[in-house]
Amino acid sequence: MRIKISDLLLCLSGAQYAISPVVSRHHQQVAYLSYRICEQLNVSFRERQDIYLAALVHDAGALSIREKFEIIESEPIHVNRHAFRSARLFEDFSFLKPASKIIRYHHVPWNYGEGQKYRDEDVPIGSHIIHLADRTCLKLNFKKNVLSQVPEVLDDIRLQSGFLFSPELVQAMMDLKEIEYIWLDLAAEHPVRNMMGDVLHSADLGIDDIVSIAQIFSRIIDFRSKSTSRHSAGVAKTAEKIAEIMGFSPNECKKMRVAGYLHDLGKLVIRDEILEKPGKLAPEEYCEMKSHTYNTFQLLSLIPQFQEINAWASYHHERLDGSGYPFHLKGEGLPLGSRIVAVADVFTALKEDRPYRKGMDDDAAKKVLWDMAVGGALDAKVISVLFDHYELLNQLRRQTQREAEVQYKEFWGNEAV
Repeated sequence: MRIKISDLLLCLSGAQYAISPVVSRHHQQVAYLSYRICEQLNVSFRERQDIYLAALVHDAGALSIREKFEIIESEPIHVNRHAFRSARLFEDFSFLKPASKIIRYHHVPWNYGEGQKYRDEDVPIGSHIIHLADRTCLKLNFKKNVLSQVPEVLDDIRLQSGFLFSPELVQAMMDLKEIEYIWLDLAAEHPVRNMMGDVLHSADLGIDDIVSIAQIFSRIIDFRSKSTSRHSAGVAKTAEKIAEIMGFSPNECKKMRVAGYLHDLGKLVIRDEILEKPGKLAPEEYCEMKSHTYNTFQLLSLIPQFQEINAWASYHHERLDGSGYPFHLKGEGLPLGSRIVAVADVFTALKEDRPYRKGMDDDAAKKVLWDMAVGGALDAKVISVLFDHYELLNQLRRQTQREAEVQYKEFWGNEAV
């Protein structure tokens, strides 16, 4: 299995679209316009790709829905926080390391050349390109005819040449002024689909790379809340080990880990107040929460090579007796991989602390799991494997979740968590 990194990042962009078409289109608009500015400047193809990928996820570090809207509606005084968080998400992944540095400084103003440095660090030209594209897109009202707005918006951009933006980049933008298709592409529902092709031929990823970037996605999913910060890590490692014990191939075990990391991808669409609610959810809130598995299924469907991973991840709330959701699959309709993720998810959730309860002790957790097996909800064979290797699996879960907790604290740094 090999997929393109741009396809994975577009999947993440799809999650933004499910939150709000405005938020998603903004990321795609910035990526599209940044790429066109690069073309105008004759930026090298590799650097152009890095800038495009950086722009596509430039606000990924704004984990709450509230902060996402704040950033695209204004440029608040603390705007650099999310840029640095976004960079931390991607800096350990080799394919995105150049993009992470571009992301880190994408809100640094030009300031008559002083913006070429930030605290003695060189600021990539790509950071300034994204900053210019970002602010230009925010000045356009895409509910109205975009072509009629371009002259006024670019005049406003020109007034900030030298202070906010590099004069060279502003001039490149001015050279695009009369090229109508660029601005019409920008106003399309999915701007990057109108790219002329070559940027989308970004690097192919093998299974080990996919595991790494799936782990990044899991942090974007889980780090929104301290109470969920360790969950996907625990599920991924537990599911992978159960699969190994049950005779899955090494490649299948890695795919299982990816499924564990991505099983809650659809929670990116759930409102912050529901995810962070310390008590029982109201009926309408619970209905919204139940949609997260459907959202996961739809988002992962964007990647054809993920068909098996998608089934394993998205069916983790389905039950053998058909009582689960949202598809009400049952019996043989549930693949073994889906049953494994379901058991790993319940086991991890029972053992970890939540805002409304402490994690269960071993005897209590085992009773809940076995009752679910006897009742026909979870697979008794998978539960038996868990029980037969309980100490090993529980220790592995604890260790993995401790590591995730450390990563969570490092991600937020000195910010309040």
